[in-house]
Amino acid sequence: MGLWARPGVPRPTSAPLPLLLLLLLPPLSLPTQPSPGPRAGEPFRVFSVSETTLTHLAVHRQTGEVYAGAVNRVFKLSPNLTELRAHVTGPIEDNARCYPPPSMRLCSHKLARADNVNKLLLIDYPGRRLVACGSVWQGVCQFLRLEDLFKLGEPHHRKEHYLSGAREPDAMAGVIVEQGAGPSKLFIGTAIDGKSEYFPTLSARQLTRDEESADMFSLVYQDEFVSSQIKIPSDTLSLHPAFDIYYVYGFVSSSFVYFLTLQLDTQQTLLDAAGEKFFTSKIVRMCAGDSEFYSYVEFPIGCAKDGVEYRLVQSAYLSRPGHRLAQALGLPEDQDVLFTVFSQGQKNRASPPRETLLCLFTLSDINARIQERIQSCYRGEGKLSLPWLLNKELPCINTPMQINGNFCGLVLNQPLGGLQVIEGVPLFEDRTDGMASVAAYTYRQHSVVFVGTRTGHLKKIRVDGAQEAQLYETVPVVEGHPIQRDLLFSPDYRYIYLLSDKQVSRVPVETCEQYRSCAACLGSGDPHCGWCVLHNKCCREGECPRASEPHRFTATLSQCVRVSVQPSNVSVTVPDVQLTVSVQNVPDLAAGVSCSFEDVAESEALLLPHGEILCSSPSLRDVPAVTSGHGATRTVRLHLRSKETGMKFAGADFVFYNCSVLQSCLSCVSSRYPCHWCKYRHICTHNAKECSFQEGRVNTTEGCPEILPSGEILIPVGVVQPLTLRAKNLPQPQSGQKNYECVFNIQGRQQRVPAVRFNSSSVQCQNTSYTYDGDEHGDMTLDFSVVWDGDFYIDKPANFKALLYKCWAQRKSCGLCLKADARFECGWCVSERKCQLRAHCPAPKANWMHPSKRNPRCSHPRITQIQPATGPKEGGTRVTVSGENLGLTYFEVAVRVAGVRCNSIPAEYISAERIVCEMEESLVPNPPPGPVELCVGDCSADYRTQSEQLYTFVTPSFHRVNPSRGPASGGTRLTISGNHLDAGSRVTVAVRDGECQFVRRNAQEIVCISPASALGPSQAPVTLSIDRANVPNPGLSYTYAQDPAIARLEPAWSIFNGSTTITVTGTHLLTIQEPRVRAKYSGIETINTCHVLNDTVMLCKAPGIFFRKPRPPLEGEHPDEFGFVLDHVQSVRALNRSAFTYYPDPSFEPLGPAGVMDIKPGSHIVLKGKNLIPAASGSSRLNYTVLIGTEPCALTVSDSQLLCDSPSQTGKRPVTILVGGLEFSPGTLHIYADSALTLPAIVGLGAGGGLLLLAIVVVLIAYKRKTRDADRTLKRLQMQMDNLESRVALECKEAFAELQTDINELTNNMDGVKIPFLDYKTYAMRVLFPGIEEHPVLKELDTPPNVEKALRLFGQLLNSKVFLLTFIHTLEAQRSFSMRDRGNVASLAMVALQGRMEYATVVLKQLLADLIEKNLENKNQPKLLLRRTESVAEKMLTNWFTFLLHRFLKECAGEPLFMLYCAIKQQMEKGPIDAITGEARYSLSEDKLIRQQIDYKTLTLNCVCPESESGTEVPVKVLNCDSVTQAKDKLLDTVYKGLPYSQRPKAEDMDLEWRQGRLARITLQDEDVTTKIECDWKRLNSLAHYQVTDGSIVALVPKQISAYNIANSFTFTRSLSRYESLLRTSSSPDSLRSRAPMITPDQETGTKLWHLVKNHDHNDHKEGDRGSKMVSEIYLTRLLATKGTLQKFVDDLFETVFSTAHRGSALPLAIKYMFDFLDEQADRRQIGDPDVRHTWKSNCLPLRFWVNVIKNPQFVFDIHKNSITDACLSVVAQTFMDSCSTSEHRLGKDSPSNKLLYAKDIPSYKAWVERWAVGRRGRGLDRANFSRQPAGRLTPVSNPLGSEGVRQCRDPGWRMRRMESIVPSGERSCHPRWPPPSPGNIT
Repeated sequence: MGLWARPGVPRPTSAPLPLLLLLLLPPLSLPTQPSPGPRAGEPFRVFSVSETTLTHLAVHRQTGEVYAGAVNRVFKLSPNLTELRAHVTGPIEDNARCYPPPSMRLCSHKLARADNVNKLLLIDYPGRRLVACGSVWQGVCQFLRLEDLFKLGEPHHRKEHYLSGAREPDAMAGVIVEQGAGPSKLFIGTAIDGKSEYFPTLSARQLTRDEESADMFSLVYQDEFVSSQIKIPSDTLSLHPAFDIYYVYGFVSSSFVYFLTLQLDTQQTLLDAAGEKFFTSKIVRMCAGDSEFYSYVEFPIGCAKDGVEYRLVQSAYLSRPGHRLAQALGLPEDQDVLFTVFSQGQKNRASPPRETLLCLFTLSDINARIQERIQSCYRGEGKLSLPWLLNKELPCINTPMQINGNFCGLVLNQPLGGLQVIEGVPLFEDRTDGMASVAAYTYRQHSVVFVGTRTGHLKKIRVDGAQEAQLYETVPVVEGHPIQRDLLFSPDYRYIYLLSDKQVSRVPVETCEQYRSCAACLGSGDPHCGWCVLHNKCCREGECPRASEPHRFTATLSQCVRVSVQPSNVSVTVPDVQLTVSVQNVPDLAAGVSCSFEDVAESEALLLPHGEILCSSPSLRDVPAVTSGHGATRTVRLHLRSKETGMKFAGADFVFYNCSVLQSCLSCVSSRYPCHWCKYRHICTHNAKECSFQEGRVNTTEGCPEILPSGEILIPVGVVQPLTLRAKNLPQPQSGQKNYECVFNIQGRQQRVPAVRFNSSSVQCQNTSYTYDGDEHGDMTLDFSVVWDGDFYIDKPANFKALLYKCWAQRKSCGLCLKADARFECGWCVSERKCQLRAHCPAPKANWMHPSKRNPRCSHPRITQIQPATGPKEGGTRVTVSGENLGLTYFEVAVRVAGVRCNSIPAEYISAERIVCEMEESLVPNPPPGPVELCVGDCSADYRTQSEQLYTFVTPSFHRVNPSRGPASGGTRLTISGNHLDAGSRVTVAVRDGECQFVRRNAQEIVCISPASALGPSQAPVTLSIDRANVPNPGLSYTYAQDPAIARLEPAWSIFNGSTTITVTGTHLLTIQEPRVRAKYSGIETINTCHVLNDTVMLCKAPGIFFRKPRPPLEGEHPDEFGFVLDHVQSVRALNRSAFTYYPDPSFEPLGPAGVMDIKPGSHIVLKGKNLIPAASGSSRLNYTVLIGTEPCALTVSDSQLLCDSPSQTGKRPVTILVGGLEFSPGTLHIYADSALTLPAIVGLGAGGGLLLLAIVVVLIAYKRKTRDADRTLKRLQMQMDNLESRVALECKEAFAELQTDINELTNNMDGVKIPFLDYKTYAMRVLFPGIEEHPVLKELDTPPNVEKALRLFGQLLNSKVFLLTFIHTLEAQRSFSMRDRGNVASLAMVALQGRMEYATVVLKQLLADLIEKNLENKNQPKLLLRRTESVAEKMLTNWFTFLLHRFLKECAGEPLFMLYCAIKQQMEKGPIDAITGEARYSLSEDKLIRQQIDYKTLTLNCVCPESESGTEVPVKVLNCDSVTQAKDKLLDTVYKGLPYSQRPKAEDMDLEWRQGRLARITLQDEDVTTKIECDWKRLNSLAHYQVTDGSIVALVPKQISAYNIANSFTFTRSLSRYESLLRTSSSPDSLRSRAPMITPDQETGTKLWHLVKNHDHNDHKEGDRGSKMVSEIYLTRLLATKGTLQKFVDDLFETVFSTAHRGSALPLAIKYMFDFLDEQADRRQIGDPDVRHTWKSNCLPLRFWVNVIKNPQFVFDIHKNSITDACLSVVAQTFMDSCSTSEHRLGKDSPSNKLLYAKDIPSYKAWVERWAVGRRGRGLDRANFSRQPAGRLTPVSNPLGSEGVRQCRDPGWRMRRMESIVPSGERSCHPRWPPPSPGNIT
């Protein structure tokens, strides 16, 4: 709702809405009432929303109307923020995975209501409309009429209409370039969220006047080569999946368009060992008229201050510099500058640091740097330096040209990137609030910058130079809510509009009225403000009347009005004093002036010459009103009021003083003002006449009566004595005045004692005794004063006190008495046994003992305690003896303990109370216990004592240390067990050389904290010392073990509250006694407990964090620190910050409005809530427990509800939900039973009717229960299906992310591991003669001369076209000429003719023409032509393409094909694969899918390379369910990943050894004597069978036969031979479906082998059984998961094969040539059906060549293809063929899964095929040139692609045709169009 709000303090009001608006719109917002603009101290206008979130803001530059974009809404507001209109944009049924969106095509994904986040809001002024772009439907834009937000159009029918479906509201920026009468252009940049194939990151769109026009929002320019867009290449996303470009700000300056962006810094991110992402800011520039983006240039941009770099751009604003700033920068005032805000560093883009810096850039500097870069590149210097767009470093091409400032690029040397950072000028740094947005404008000569912060404040900064940036005001706007990036001015620049998530605020750019004085106004630094003198206000100059006249308006602090007054003070007793006021810097005051005092008294002023004014002080009548109640002085303001304006315009301080208020002489005469003290009357007066000399007038402090400081006054209790005090100037009491008294305050009561004045310098308090209550204190400080005449106090020093004391208080013994303070003169009265003064002790000479006497000693010492009571005989024990009368000095006390001398320690001696001594060694072998004996002085009976407590000598020992091992970093709490361990005074435990930190001890144990080991893991002796006794135990030691390490957390997330269970995997965990887990967030650390299960696993309860922000992020929050407290191990104390994630706590809705739900027994209960399933990856979920009363119920959990059944009991049952330490009580269930028929009703019915009714009731109850059960089951199944769908999507997403990582690792190593292309000869042999390694005809044979001659003559005959055609036709006419023979003849003929490809092509054309003619004569279906290899011509055609497309394969199509093969192989091997049947968890083929749940675990084995036993270990990932052969294959793949398959060792030639320690080595085999046999089934050994653990060391060694495995090696060889051949798929491409091998029993043993699953037709139902409670078809969802994972690689391959010019690669010339020939044949035979022509071409190329290559990648690469890979490639090949077909595929539920799998993708692929086929039209081939190529072996046309095609294939941005028109003819030879090919000869 709209509010008036003071800064930072919102205050709601109510306001009516138009009725129509209330009816049409949901209650999202309420407007504010219009009112005049706010001034200082008044609230500013706001517009608030509650049910949505605001994202963007736009202000109309003429009308000032405000437009606000939000989630699901666009608002139109008046300039004062009254809501005028609201347009609804969402939510809309959508799914982010639907492309095209559901509005265009039925989507197979589940649709849900999705919020439409406004990401861009621009005003198109020529079109009088608003451009609002959202997040739904893949990011379409709406055009809204400015007047009423009516939707004019919403282009969403073509792919260029979709900008991006990313939901981040601040990642898009747009700039509209107006073009006069023509349509405007919209340059738009956006983040694409990894979907580069769908969305360009930067594009230029047409904004036509007609919103329904077909060209509306289309790209400005698009042809087959270039278009007005830039896409992030898929290769960049493959290397850096997180790469994206976030657009922060866009603007137009001169003829250029600029964007400020944030993008991933790929180099620093790769180099960072911790895996943190680094970002960099860049400025992008293009010419506004460049439709082809040739002028694209980007430069890194940033700022630095004091050596600290700021590289994360937050916001920017284009402005013109003020006069002062322009002068400081040396710029013209009409040049643009860019104010920019950066955050510190390069990390945390989404949550940048609060340390921010405001910087300044000049556009002239930026353009100069860009021009310099362009010029250097056109000189051929350096490279293009744009790796994210070009995917490689391309050199600049030297092209002599004149490059000026308006250069807009050519087809070459673009796009261009800069390397050096463009550094800005730092202006203002903020380290607390976090600047987030910026706007600036020029006021008069000043540049004024406004900055919004993340704390909701607006900062105002005046910038007059690089070193002159002054923050002059901070305004709280929306406290605690970040100010968003859109910060806009009103058209008149009087207001600035700020946007937060819930509020639009209009804040004045200045609030000068807040300053109440000239100094405050002009000292504020606000350039808008000046002082209007006679109006006494701070305002703009235009608001001050007659401001141009002298001194009426000033903007300079030194020109403020200055006032002085003489005299500046007056007594309150003196009225009407004439005051002279001097004023400076005032305007003409001829209109008159008056003087006022605090608005109480005012008088006319008389103007004098020379700027002086004469005023009068207030009259005696007005003075009390001015000074009453203000003490001795009152400072008032003397104001000058102008009669012209009626305003006070100047003033000065004036003091009224009142002497009579001062009550003491010293304060009176010390006053700053002329006051006099009258000491006989005891008053202070201003008027000296009122106090004559005779009355004792005093004017100086020397004449004041005063008690003088003296020594300390000691008063013993109960002693009657006088007190004499020194003084001066004491007055003599006059007649009628009372005499002197001493006033004492004792414990709250007053005691007055008469006093005698001896003279003016002495006074004495009379004889009196004093006392206080209680003996808790030995002395007490008293406050007392001297008065006369009752209450005339004599001044006294500030510290004038007396000390009252009792000798006996707290001094019960002689020793305590004698150590009392000597000032008290207390002594011990022996006869009274009491501490007293000497005077109070009888016969003091004999009985009173005082420290002043010589060698005083107290008799009868007494020992009350000794500590310790035991110790070792070796001595060194410090014994503390406590008691009474233990001497006054330590040296007079002698101590023996149990007969052993004990030496006093002076530093610890407390006189009379305690003595500490250190024992010497006892020389007696077994000394007996004994007391402590003590003598004071001599050892006579009165001065000697001994303790009742005995001291015992003991021999300490220890026999155990628990625990016996701990981490090398120390910190383990050790318990040392033994006997007499509490003996002695000091104990030291050492572990090797380190001291164990003492905690506590008793007689049986000592507890201490172990130190760190200096030697690392090792054995360490434990030594114990008690005082001087060394306690040995040489057989006892402590083991320092390896520090524990943390490897994995499962799950790696929790909720904010914590307390969920985390399974922590690591090493050496048993060494920790009390492991704990810790988290630190926002400076608060929390800790929770852990429980160790074994040495590698422990369970922890996650610590919670205190998340105080109002809206927790659903995607989770990382703590500042997360780690473990494992004793003193520091390495695990703080893990990687991203290692753990916290998600919002779940919450639940109440059970109805009253918290009560009525249900029937057995009904299901739906508990609704939020955040029930955190958005975390993996399969872990929160563990919920729902209690109905005290009974738990079975649960089904979804994201927004829990479903459980109520118990059978009835009554009220409270519902309690427990999860992660949280407890929720949503309410109470009222469970009531179904009402049954009553007995009276049944009796009332007739007997027959009763029976019938009873039967009906029974049927109804049964039906009702059945229906209820069915509903419950249906709902449960529906929730399970929803969860299943979520799991499938999650599994697909995770698998794709993992596969991306694997493929990224593969592509990152491409420099070292080349794609293993076969050499040309091997490639041709495998395609021409599949399955034959060496053809007998092609071998070098020793032939007789006559045979050699005959072969030579036959070869000559083959060069005769007539003979060759007749020869082939004759062979084909033979019935015995089989299809295999036809293929051999065709392949041998092509080998023989490869040296004359022109002649071979002519023969092939003739054979094809004959084949077409024959097909038509026989009236066969034309579409069947070329489909099967039934003629020599068809096979020759295949071979012809094999020769001519080799280089296209190698240069273009080979890489995506190899990547597809690798992706399939890696994806398949990530899950279980059955070694017998070839079935896999991940598969594209239904025939090869494991249809059951296989439990498996990923292991990392460290493999010792076969070549070097001492070499480094290579980590290899395998599965514990892998057979030994499968594990060997994976090990070989990793170890030899750089070698082609043919050069690697084979798995069957190697043994796998598991190495356990130095000597223990186990050879693992698929079958050995440990193989499990159940019934007639024998299961292959897996790694789990051998119990191989994670991190084990294995080695591949050459095959050996040992006594252990010799018996089984031959058996398994025979068994393997039965199924291995079935898994080795045939090389021929005639079968597109994989075959599952049949398992047959071993003929000798009668057993059948199995691995993971048994054969389909067996009857056994034990381990490995396919039987399951769920139908096996449920596992078909894995096909979808696998397909989604491999989708990108299939798309890349198809896109490369079907590429057209605008996709980046040209159609190879050989294909054009053959397609033209087929078109000619169709024209000649009048075949006009396009489907027939298309089918011929599809059969000609895709079926005959591409399907063969896709199905058999081993024809192209040196690889091994297993059965599961073959099955997946078969599905891809079938999809490829279906894409080339023109027939419609009618699919149903019974259609094959491989058809259904790609059903929704085939229409897209068909569109590609259509564009590919159209790609040849209009660009005919110069056949004459093709035919005239020189003869040679595969030389003329072996490079049909040409350099242009290769370049375009490698780099889609290459435009060869334009290049030829630019590069001078003299240099064109540097770019040959047909470079010589280099394939070899196969013969």
